[in-house]
Amino acid sequence: MAVQLILLFLLAASVVAADEDAFIGVNIGTDLSDMPHPTQVAALLKAQQIRHVRLYNADRAMLLALANTGIQVMISVPNEQLLGIGQSNSTAANWVSHNVVAHYPATNITTISVGSEVLNTIPNAATVLVNSLKFIHSALVASNLDSQIKVSTPLSSSIILDSFPPSQAFFNRSWNPVLVPMLNFLQSTGSFLMLNIYPYYDYMQSNGVIPLDYALFKPLVPTKEAVDANTLLHYSNVFDAMVDATYFAMAFLNFTNIPVIVTESGWPSKGDANEPDATLDNANTYNSNLIRHVLNKTGTPKHPGIAVSTYIYELYNEDLKPGPVSEKNWGLFDANGSPVYILHLTGSGMVLANDTMNQTYCTAKNGADPKMLQAALDWACGPGKVDCAALLQGQACYEPDNVFSHATYAFDTYYLQMGKAPGSCDFNGVAAISTTDPSHGSCIFPGSVGKNGSFVNITAPSMNSTSSDSSGHNIHSSGWTSIFMIIAILMWSLVFL
Repeated sequence: MAVQLILLFLLAASVVAADEDAFIGVNIGTDLSDMPHPTQVAALLKAQQIRHVRLYNADRAMLLALANTGIQVMISVPNEQLLGIGQSNSTAANWVSHNVVAHYPATNITTISVGSEVLNTIPNAATVLVNSLKFIHSALVASNLDSQIKVSTPLSSSIILDSFPPSQAFFNRSWNPVLVPMLNFLQSTGSFLMLNIYPYYDYMQSNGVIPLDYALFKPLVPTKEAVDANTLLHYSNVFDAMVDATYFAMAFLNFTNIPVIVTESGWPSKGDANEPDATLDNANTYNSNLIRHVLNKTGTPKHPGIAVSTYIYELYNEDLKPGPVSEKNWGLFDANGSPVYILHLTGSGMVLANDTMNQTYCTAKNGADPKMLQAALDWACGPGKVDCAALLQGQACYEPDNVFSHATYAFDTYYLQMGKAPGSCDFNGVAAISTTDPSHGSCIFPGSVGKNGSFVNITAPSMNSTSSDSSGHNIHSSGWTSIFMIIAILMWSLVFL
């Protein structure tokens, strides 16, 4: 047994390569009673410097809104379409033609998620899952897009059993007839294993065994860290332990060079009376710490410095989600674009810059030539496609009626529309970036973060969406993982130093 463990450790540590471009993305669900228009969604993504998104479908309007933004998009084959695609190569080819070829490369589609948590949510479709992956990939090959677009399928972390200590983790063996050919496919195509990780559920279902700080990424003193007695690696959070458990589970099946990306992770900001830890503070703490953990390339104890790209669940609160209150409150933003809380992200770059410490604006320079300001204002409200209706007489931003104030409004709106990209606040030298909000009185600038943390949208009014949402997220997705984790941690409690 000791020899087997040593060989397993060597395999698990051997070939996983560092991701030099590890990123934070967001999931975009659509179960909202007032779903923002796709152009509003795109504007919010640009304003918050979100460069990676995952859609639970391949909605045409959303893909058009994301065109020419540079945002990297993961589209999805919804679970309800899986049986048809997995049984027909031509159906898969038709899906790729309509949902990929028709939009690429204007829309930067980089990944296709085939179903979501299929083994848990629709096990009857498990027999066609690998065929679905292969058929979609074959259609990409036929379109010469296989090198640009990866294909995979998100798994629930609950299929990993005995997840602590990570070195002894293994997949639920009943799914090996599906997992082995799936992993072979991922390896042969250079793709990655997609995993949904929810420390919130692990914590909630542990009956106090898992400490809250351990679930929230809070710094722990060494005596509070969990130690894998086989590897002597210290674990300070549930997320890292689960990622490493996944690597070890793959190594157990002799797959050692398939990277992991986390397709869903987050924390709810509100819950029922029996969900006391679904709070704004805990959601902020978890997501802020998660973002820093990924972008700072901390890596995991098994693979330090090798960051695991992660999509936060989710962009918007989805008020139409069934279930407890927490199910409706995983979002970073409300439907109107207001941040649910201001993330604490100092030192983590500009992604999700609703942190007021990162807020910037574009204003007219003091002392700038009025004629040059007028020319720049005319350009912004014309070719620059800024909506300058607010500057008309009688509107909120008409006063003060001077070129400096009007130009500042137009400049800042353009700057926001361009995602605050470098060079978008210049206007032939008459504009400059400022950290002071130029809003005044009833004139609230687009993108302004007010005292209540509200974010002002800049585009078309909301409209309802009927797009399907095949989120793998559900309140039971981590149940078995939690049970095995609880048992394991109890058995291994003596190795907490």
